[in-house]
Amino acid sequence: MAGTRTRSRHVTPPPPAETDAAPADAVVLRRVSKLYGEVAAVDDLTLTVRRGEFLSLLGPSGCGKTTTLRMIAGFEYPDTGDILVDGRSVLGVPPYKRQVNTVFQAYALFPHMSVAENVAYGLEQQRTPKSEIRGKVAEALEMVQMRSYANRRPTQLSGGQQQRVALARALVNRPSVLLLDEPLGALDRQLREEMQVELKLLQSRLGISFVFVTHDQGEALSMSDRIAIMREGKVEQLGDADTIYSSPASAYVAGFVGQQNFLEGRAGESGAVETELGPMRSSRPSETRPGERVRVAVRPEFVDLTADQPDGTSENTVKGTVIGVAHQGETRQFLVDAGDEHTLLVRRPTPRAPRLDVGDPAWCHWSPEDVHVFPHDGAHSAPPPTTVPDQPSS
Repeated sequence: MAGTRTRSRHVTPPPPAETDAAPADAVVLRRVSKLYGEVAAVDDLTLTVRRGEFLSLLGPSGCGKTTTLRMIAGFEYPDTGDILVDGRSVLGVPPYKRQVNTVFQAYALFPHMSVAENVAYGLEQQRTPKSEIRGKVAEALEMVQMRSYANRRPTQLSGGQQQRVALARALVNRPSVLLLDEPLGALDRQLREEMQVELKLLQSRLGISFVFVTHDQGEALSMSDRIAIMREGKVEQLGDADTIYSSPASAYVAGFVGQQNFLEGRAGESGAVETELGPMRSSRPSETRPGERVRVAVRPEFVDLTADQPDGTSENTVKGTVIGVAHQGETRQFLVDAGDEHTLLVRRPTPRAPRLDVGDPAWCHWSPEDVHVFPHDGAHSAPPPTTVPDQPSS
C-alpha cells in the first residue's frame, strides 16, 4: 500500500444520482480513491464488473483489494470518484439499501439460531411477508445443498457447511452483486478446492455477478472469468486467466501469478538479451530498448532439462547441477544450481521427466517464444523462485 495524497480523508459523499448510466454493467468504479491519513489504499481506480461475471481481485496484503470491496459494499466511502451499481451511483447509500451482499471469511452466523433462521434473518429485516420467507429460505438452502440441515445450529456444522449457510444467507434475496472477501481462507485444502468448484458452478447457474477477493492465485485462476491484479491501490493488469498467466503485462504480474525464473540483463537488438548466465533471446513483443536494464522471465514448466548439452545455439541454454528433486504427482520438480548464486526451478510432467538425481550435471534450455522480457522495475521487481523441495529424492 503506497502513494501519498494531500486531500483530506473526510469528504462528504454526494447524494446518489437518479440514473448515471445504462445498467449494462453490474458495478462501475470511476477514478475512486480511498485515503487513510496520507496513504492511498486505493488510488484513482477505474474498474468495471460485467453483469453475470466472476471477477477476482487478486494481490498481496495491502494492495487495496479488500478496501475496494468494502467501498462497493458501502462499509467504506471513497474520498474521490464514484461507484455505480446497476447504473446508479451509490455514494451516500447505506449498505443495507444497496443491491449487494457480502460473504466474509468469518461466517458470522448467529449461534442461537437454526440454519433456516440464519438464512431468513435478512428477509425478516426487509419485512418480507412470512408467507414468502419459508419458500425463499428452502430455495436458497437447496442451492447450496443444505436443505436437510435447516433445523441444525451452526455449532453442529462443519466449516464447509457453515460456509454454505453463509452463502445461502447472502443469496436468499438475489442481490445484483455478491461480494466475497476471502471466504474460503479458513477451510482446509481439500475442502477449499471442493468449494472453489461449487462456487463457480453456483455463480454460473444463478448468473449473479461475483466479486471475489483473494491473495491465492490458484483460486483466482481456477474460478474467474476475469482477474484484476492489484498493486498499490491500482490495477496492474485486467484480463482472463489465460491472458494473465501467458501474457503478463509486467514483471510484477509475472512473478505474482505462477512461478518464474528471473534473470537480470541488458536488452540488445531483435529480442536478444545478455544476462548473467549467458545470451538469451525472446520472440515475444517487448517495450524495452537496446541497452536498457531488463528482467528476463521463463516459467518452470517451459524449461527443458537434459543430461547432455542440446544441439544448436547457445542462446537460452544454461549449464548447472541438480541440487533438489521433488515428486509432485503429475509433475517432478527440479532445482538446478546455475552458478553466480542463481537457482533455476524446472517442472516437468512425470512421464517425461529426466532421470536426474541430486549432484548430477544438467542443461536447462527453453524456446524464445517462452521468454518474457520486461523493463527492470527497480525496488518493485518480482522475486525469484523460492520453492525448495522438503527432502531431495530421486
